[in-house]
Amino acid sequence: MAAEKLRPVYFLTGSDRPKVRRALARLRARFDPESVELLGADATSGEGAVAALNALGLFGSGHLVAVEGVERWKKADVEAVAEYLGSPAADSVLALLPDEPMRDDALAKLVARHGEVLAYDVPKPRDPAVWVRGEFARLEADAKADAARRLVEIAGDDVMTLSSEIDKITTWAAGEPISAREVESLAVPAHGAEPWALTDAWGSRDVGTALAACEVALEQREPFILCLALASHVGRVRAAQVFGEQGLGARDIAKRLRIKEYPARKALAHAENYTRDELDAAIIRLAQLDAALKGASRLSAELELERALVEITAAREPAGARLVTG
Repeated sequence: MAAEKLRPVYFLTGSDRPKVRRALARLRARFDPESVELLGADATSGEGAVAALNALGLFGSGHLVAVEGVERWKKADVEAVAEYLGSPAADSVLALLPDEPMRDDALAKLVARHGEVLAYDVPKPRDPAVWVRGEFARLEADAKADAARRLVEIAGDDVMTLSSEIDKITTWAAGEPISAREVESLAVPAHGAEPWALTDAWGSRDVGTALAACEVALEQREPFILCLALASHVGRVRAAQVFGEQGLGARDIAKRLRIKEYPARKALAHAENYTRDELDAAIIRLAQLDAALKGASRLSAELELERALVEITAAREPAGARLVTG
């Protein structure tokens, strides 16, 4: 975009919000900072954006008006922009950025006729860890294979949050290798995020790792919160197993459970390690743990949690596995 003559209007969209932001930054770099006006569609109509472009044009060439949240605009706003683009102000540029998917493509089609639509989407099937690895590579960071996955587990899969964490971790590393250990030390957990290390260890039926993850999680969360997280995850895995048996894939399961596709795929993977009876028993055991943590037991909350975790994670011995001799 920097090497070409600027078009009168750009439409910057897509699920990869950091790339959208970088595209806007490149566009802003073509103008003097005092010649850039950033507006919000909640407070600026299409007529208001056009007025800003025409007013700036009175004071010389080379101006940029960027309007965010244009999915809020109505038909009249689009019509005002269409009329302006019939005779745009010389050397002035309008940048339109939706915050959410547009309800229709009228605005994008309008821009395509007079300017350029730049769409930046996270590749599908959407695995946030793949995107994170790409961002580390873009910044020429020496990130190990486990670092990207661990960052998603800790910070969640929102790409704007991940972008901020990637920049922070890369700056701190200053060229040194980045592994899961560094990510665990530096990344900020997403608000309300599940303790992924714990639920992943449970899903893999790895008792030792589950207990170790539980010990770490207890440093940041109360036993009751971990119980809720486990119960939520086990219930999700149980539901994913049922839908999977009905022939549904991760995308459809995500829609049914109203979650993102990534945790739906993970739930399906965990479901392969448990029978339906085992998942039902785990749900019951976690309900008993909930009661114990609320006063039904005299044991410490930490011990009750660890006991329940072992019981719902360890593989059951098949019937007849123990032989009585004597």
